[in-house]
Amino acid sequence: MRLIADILTAVVAIEHILFLWIEMFVWESLGKRVFKTIPDELFKPTKVFAANQGLYNGFLAAGLIWSFFISNSEWIFNIRLFFLCCVIVAGIFGAITASKKIFIVQSLPAIIALLFVILSS
Repeated sequence: MRLIADILTAVVAIEHILFLWIEMFVWESLGKRVFKTIPDELFKPTKVFAANQGLYNGFLAAGLIWSFFISNSEWIFNIRLFFLCCVIVAGIFGAITASKKIFIVQSLPAIIALLFVILSS
């Protein structure tokens, strides 16, 4: 159970590293292919906003990655619980304010990871 929790936590972290990369570094190229609902002419003027959002996604990934370097199992649980809940809330907010697809892409993997983290504790 712990291995599955570790793998799912890593998947969520990797997902957020990818969000960081797209939003901070390739917003005007790859971002256009990933975020198809945004008109092309909006990518250049929203580049700074996307980079800011990417930075926040990086912090979420950093917190989840940090949990792999903690030796105390209670603190691993606490850190993962906190950062996975942050991901879930961010995904719910994104689903409400931007696109329901965000819930599927961001919140759902974190919810599944969180369930396995709880079950493995």
